[in-house]
Amino acid sequence: MLQAYINIFAIFALMFLGYFLSYKQWFNNQVADAFSKLVLNLALPFNMFLNMTENFSRDEFLSLFSGMIIPLLSMAATFLISLLYRRLFHISKTRQGTFSTMFTCSNTIFIGLPINLAVFGEKAIPYVLLYYIVNTTFFWTIGIYTMAQDNPEIEQQRLSFHPVVLLKKVLTPALMGFIIGLLWVMTTRPVPSFLQNFGGYLADLTTPLSMFIIGIIVYSNGLANLKFNKDILGVLIGRFVISPLIVWGLGFVFPVPALMLSVFMIQSSMPVQNSIPILARNYQADEDYAASSLGYSVLLYMIYIPILLKIIL
Repeated sequence: MLQAYINIFAIFALMFLGYFLSYKQWFNNQVADAFSKLVLNLALPFNMFLNMTENFSRDEFLSLFSGMIIPLLSMAATFLISLLYRRLFHISKTRQGTFSTMFTCSNTIFIGLPINLAVFGEKAIPYVLLYYIVNTTFFWTIGIYTMAQDNPEIEQQRLSFHPVVLLKKVLTPALMGFIIGLLWVMTTRPVPSFLQNFGGYLADLTTPLSMFIIGIIVYSNGLANLKFNKDILGVLIGRFVISPLIVWGLGFVFPVPALMLSVFMIQSSMPVQNSIPILARNYQADEDYAASSLGYSVLLYMIYIPILLKIIL
């Protein structure tokens, strides 16, 4: 347990370093964009590929997808609860869609992957990706649709999801790295040493760059600009209480390996998606509300995660 806390502290130290270097003007939003591209298009795909080929056999993988029912049902239930919550607690009409998306969707990669690696090691990565697949699919379909509803002037035809566009959003380079790794596992052939070494160097960039990105985002939003209100409190309740409780309850209905359930609980309780403020601006929703929710969820997560680990480990 102590080692897990030390590992997590190191993760957040990287985030604070990213914040400090942004303050020193080493980093800015353009650097964050470049880091995001490096992580999502190079580091993370190789990370997924190598972990699949190094940590799983064909038989082990075939039993993996049985657990996907839990993130599917948990996210559906969390979203429905968000609809009830915003009605009961009178969430502002110009924030309701953004509220439901933040209430339901997790930051499964930029924070979720490093935290799970710090706590469980590389054996957790396939389970991280299972939750990521469901989370990403939900976010780019129902999540974006509901966010767009916050702008009363938006035209309905702008919200139609072309199958090709949706497929590009869901079939990310990270997921393709996973799929290629899966196909390689099925062949039972060893990965060439050059590919292991080259990919390993890139894969090692995933955690530091991801946390630098979060540090840059927190600095860019500005700690002084964070405004707390009851609508943000609702998001925090959804992220840190309701979502992991639903996953925990589903674990009794659908028995899965203990590690898988623990990873799902951590993934379900991650802070708000880091792209939410950008998308809120794009759809002319409440950008300040989205940015404040992101900032508070990231900062409070440092207090929350040791409590969650104490409960589940």
